[in-house]
Amino acid sequence: MMQHELITKRDIMSIGEEIGHELGAQMVKDYQVANPQDVHAYVIGRNIIDQILAQPGCVGIQFYNAYNEMGEKTLVYIGLDQDGKTILEYTCVNTEGTMVTEKGIVADKVRRPTVNPNPLPDTGGLDEDFWWDFV
Repeated sequence: MMQHELITKRDIMSIGEEIGHELGAQMVKDYQVANPQDVHAYVIGRNIIDQILAQPGCVGIQFYNAYNEMGEKTLVYIGLDQDGKTILEYTCVNTEGTMVTEKGIVADKVRRPTVNPNPLPDTGGLDEDFWWDFV
């Protein structure tokens, strides 16, 4: 049973890999061509990501497509435990040494990068100017 738990935890923690600039840019370009009216990118700050990952037992973050209060497409994100369950609450010891139950962090608030005047280069080149900048 313990071996299964360790494998599950390792599996969630190891999701994701570096793919490089060229493949990443191509994947983004393919999506933008297929979905020209969709939101192309979101920016999320490190502080909230660090807060989510710092929750006891958190081994990853799950992102959900959502609409914000103004009806705009956004993301909602929440921590996952080693079993792949969302962290809606967790138990910890407060500063007085008492065990307390805290609410898990469920976050939103993303920013969209500025619009790139040429997000899909006609030349097929995928250079540094392809990526959108946050301003």
